[in-house]
Amino acid sequence: MTAITELTTSPQVRPRSVLQQLLRNPAGVIGLLILLLVIGMALLAPWLYPGDPLDMVATPLLLPGAQSAYPLGTDAMGRDVIAGIFHGARVSLLIGVSATVIGLLIGTLFGSIGGYFGGVIDNILVRITALFQTMPAFLLVIILLAIATPSVSLIALSIGITSWPTVARLVRAEFRTLRDAEFVLAARAGGFSAWRIIFQEILPNALPAIIVTSSVMVASAILMESALAFLGLGDPNNVSWGSLIGSGREMLRSAWYLTAEPGLALVITILGLNLLGDALNDAFNPRLRKR
Repeated sequence: MTAITELTTSPQVRPRSVLQQLLRNPAGVIGLLILLLVIGMALLAPWLYPGDPLDMVATPLLLPGAQSAYPLGTDAMGRDVIAGIFHGARVSLLIGVSATVIGLLIGTLFGSIGGYFGGVIDNILVRITALFQTMPAFLLVIILLAIATPSVSLIALSIGITSWPTVARLVRAEFRTLRDAEFVLAARAGGFSAWRIIFQEILPNALPAIIVTSSVMVASAILMESALAFLGLGDPNNVSWGSLIGSGREMLRSAWYLTAEPGLALVITILGLNLLGDALNDAFNPRLRKR
């Protein structure tokens, strides 16, 4: 009985060791600080810039630094640019995280079931995954948004629905590798149900790869939302970085800052997420942790 108990204890990664490895990585620290800064902007936006960021509050097209009350200037409608950037961080992060969670839930469910059971079930789920991957993700999102009025929730749902196939293939590969491991075989011998083995034994060991992928998914979702808003398919009742960039594209020569400032915020955020994702990949790598 003791031997079975030891074998059914899966070799999971310790969160403390991962955190220590992450904090030793300068790129990871920079990415983490950038992400914390953007989260702080999103949380403090209602207190630092109360009211609707779409309201006209000053003279149109004030240059950055022209008035201390509007340090990043105003747009053609007299709206405060910095207020839009802070409130846009809320929308971008909300859509990025929500779409990632939806994609992870669907992809993990499909990948874990197919990878563990194999056979006919796996073949059916692989065909469904391949069908979704043959469709251009951005075009599918546009079609979904064209059916109904775009909103933050619908945009997040549409992006999440198109992002799960990558997760499904990753999780399936992890499960196919781990389903014949000793601790899984011992769990089966101990009478554990298939669902308990999937969610309590194998899935925790597949989490490192899923966590690393999630950082990339958040960045991709933010970029896709910005592209949609740039094309006029964003939520008209909420400001986002994409809508700010889109509203300033016709005045690039006369008011370059309307596109450059939210664009810079977007670039820095995506850079931070990519740096954090690379650092997490190194932190979860057992060979690098032994150094």
